[in-house]
Amino acid sequence: MSATVVLQPQRDKSLRRRHPWVFASAVATVNGRCRSGDTVDVVSAEGDWLGRGAWSPESQLRVRMWTFNKDEPVDNGFFVRRLTTALTLRENLVISKNTNSYRLIASESDGLPGVTIDVYNTVIVVQLLSAGADKQRDKIVWALKKVLPGKDIFERSDVDVRAKEGLEPLVQTLHGDPEPVVTILENGIQIQVDIRNGHKTGFYLDQRDARAAAGRYAKDKEVLNCFSYTGTFSCYALQGGAKHVTNVDVSDPALALAAKHLEINDLDRARCDMVNGDVFQVLRKYHEEQRQFDMVILDPPKFVDSKASLGRASRGYKDINMYGMHAVKSGGLLLTFSCSGLMPADLFQKIVADAALDAGKTIKIVERLTQAKDHPVIGTYPEGYYLKGLVCEVTDL
Repeated sequence: MSATVVLQPQRDKSLRRRHPWVFASAVATVNGRCRSGDTVDVVSAEGDWLGRGAWSPESQLRVRMWTFNKDEPVDNGFFVRRLTTALTLRENLVISKNTNSYRLIASESDGLPGVTIDVYNTVIVVQLLSAGADKQRDKIVWALKKVLPGKDIFERSDVDVRAKEGLEPLVQTLHGDPEPVVTILENGIQIQVDIRNGHKTGFYLDQRDARAAAGRYAKDKEVLNCFSYTGTFSCYALQGGAKHVTNVDVSDPALALAAKHLEINDLDRARCDMVNGDVFQVLRKYHEEQRQFDMVILDPPKFVDSKASLGRASRGYKDINMYGMHAVKSGGLLLTFSCSGLMPADLFQKIVADAALDAGKTIKIVERLTQAKDHPVIGTYPEGYYLKGLVCEVTDL
């Protein structure tokens, strides 16, 4: 018999609207014994059953909801159904003979809070970020073997947010014998993914559509790719007919892999420079030298870790966009992104517009970009929308 979480009076509205979180401040009492990660029933102050979720006593997100169906137990079949539904969506929208890697589970938006699952060709990488997800590891692996048989399974639960759930970082093989580096296919481009040491679960699948857009815009252009990581934006640009690309990143191993990507995709190495350096410093140097490009890509890491850091992050985004615009020839393009979920889209646009004024530029937004289709946003969970991108024509004032 599961424990029951009773909410404070008038704190049931969000669950009735099927938002998947219960904050600590909304909890009145817990009836019965439960340990971290256990499945609990949630009821209103009046005793109405609202849903079933995972208990996390150390997190401000005290319960993350698994289901709003009273007749649905959180068992092996539950995870098989969630995975099967998610796979069907990806098969309809993403998977093809030219793309064999995708996000299978986008946490709350696919009905599995705290669970991220990426498929990289023959390897599945699992990231379990909450106490409930961690508790259900064995069921999730069992379900994955049923839904996607024959694939190796690896865990990359080595992110700081687990500490808020009272969990230690964890990296391990869950099934099979996964290769540390997996070659995937994305829109016909070969990409090598380091599942053990790469960012996130190994790669940024969420930028697939943005990379394709960069390829469309790059024809006959000199392109500057900032925060280039393993250079995949540049591969798309060169394949799209860019005259030359410059990758800038602070990581030598990332730049080495960027060079490898040129090689395995038969792209001309002579048309790509690799610059190891801090992007802020490199852009300032280019400004001093009056060096400019036809197209600049700004895809920085997440600047916003909490609401308290939003002001500082906004200044960082403004600075990087101002210097990025200095590097764009008049009439050229800036592709600029924020992957910070706490950065509102309207604020990001305002920051970019203000950066243009400070740079003595005018921008016209010609396209908006967002996370790829395998990173859906369920209607009851707007927090699932996090990746904002703007394609801007930049002209001198």
